Amino acid sequence: MIKATETKLKGCFIIEPTVFEDERGYFFESYNHKDFCEAIGREVNFVQDNQSFSTKGVLRGLHFQRGEHAQAKLIQVLEGAIQDVVVDFRKDSPTFARHFSMELSDKNKKQLFVPRGFAHGFLTLSDTAKVMYKCDNYYNHKAEGGLRFDCPELKIKWLIGADDLLLSEKDRKLPNYLSALT
Repeated sequence: MIKATETKLKGCFIIEPTVFEDERGYFFESYNHKDFCEAIGREVNFVQDNQSFSTKGVLRGLHFQRGEHAQAKLIQVLEGAIQDVVVDFRKDSPTFARHFSMELSDKNKKQLFVPRGFAHGFLTLSDTAKVMYKCDNYYNHKAEGGLRFDCPELKIKWLIGADDLLLSEKDRKLPNYLSALT
């Protein structure tokens, strides 16, 4: 059984599994297709799992896939803690160009469901972090897009200062304006 709470961005949900804990540790279903789809009120069929390992201060994103290659994602942290950030770039959405940020960690065991039409990125807050996310569409290099983490129009409040961030060369070269989302 899971609890799904819609964020301020339409169709984007915080997922909280039921966790069973005792002196031995804990157990929970990290994903159950039937329960998940019922909780968010729609069918989603994941086809690809991705996993990353990052050190403190690593910022990955903001990334997205365009058009028919757009991806919905279900993000969870297996070890450590991250600040997860999503940006709605669905032109017809009442929350277009708004973002949502939350901490995901192995301690809180929360997940974030991000529908198609969003940019996604995360910042590693702990010494290291292992992140896993499911995608409902396959990655396509030609459909790849992105937006710089410090886009002035978004005003994202990252939990680590810009001078202490570690970005890939690719992420440093991403456009710094919202028109990159189209």
